[in-house]
Amino acid sequence: MTMETSGYILRIDDVRQQYGQKVVLNDVHLSLKAGEFLSVVGPSGCGKSTLLRLVTGEEWPTAGRVMLNGQIIQRPGPDVGVVYQHYSLFPHLTALENIMAGERLRRWPQPIQGMLDLVSGEARRSRAEVQDEAMRFLDRARMSGHGDKYPHQLSGGQRQRVAIIQALMQHPKVLCMDEPFSALDPGTREDMQMFLLELYELLRMTVLFVTHDLEEAVYLGTRLVALSQFYTGEDGVQSGATLGAQIVTDRHLREIGVALAPGVKASAETGRLIQEIRREAFDPSYCQHVDTFTLHHKDSWHPEEDDET
Repeated sequence: MTMETSGYILRIDDVRQQYGQKVVLNDVHLSLKAGEFLSVVGPSGCGKSTLLRLVTGEEWPTAGRVMLNGQIIQRPGPDVGVVYQHYSLFPHLTALENIMAGERLRRWPQPIQGMLDLVSGEARRSRAEVQDEAMRFLDRARMSGHGDKYPHQLSGGQRQRVAIIQALMQHPKVLCMDEPFSALDPGTREDMQMFLLELYELLRMTVLFVTHDLEEAVYLGTRLVALSQFYTGEDGVQSGATLGAQIVTDRHLREIGVALAPGVKASAETGRLIQEIRREAFDPSYCQHVDTFTLHHKDSWHPEEDDET
């Protein structure tokens, strides 16, 4: 199996990330197929957001490589969308203008072409098509009457809906989300979870979703990985925070395209799964050895597996 022919849209190959003497991630391997919804969890300081920044191109790994469709990710770009906890909206633009902002920014490096576009019927149709798509997204988000409102006139949930649509308007190959609902009240958060699942089922997008909420991770994801700095290394010494976090759990949650009802959250099976993940990744007193990590997903892999194929 090679990186270029593996059929994975995203592959993280033997990644290590450190800042000075501090190792945050170490020996991280992950392969993701198109259409998967990957939930990423782990204790505070384990490098969840660091991993996401490597995928978005905001950082480069100290060692290893992060690849999208076989190409090393070198910088942020439209192929990887991102939604943060704090709304990435322009306060002086309306909801509709914010959603369409990506198209305007795409033209920014080409001012001469932009001036020509002003008199181009084709460009006018293109802008009209962009606006039509934005309006369809607003309708799906049940916000068709809010397109002319500014961010300060919207609720927290509405602002985050606009931020999600803003990212999706670029048609990214992977949508990265970093704790996007953690600032919302419980009722709004559940509503946003349902909205995200509706979009996921409709668009079959590929999602990398970072959260500290295990219930949310299990409910939303088709797959879950847990990063942790609590494990025992090859030498039998407990890692603590010295070796950097690794993926200690990689689990299949549900098949792509299988919708879940909110009641699943309260099921005994979900409760047991959450307890298992909490023990494996969050409990400093329970340290799996690197050879016994819970890597049950069929696409879990390590470099030595490539050498055997």
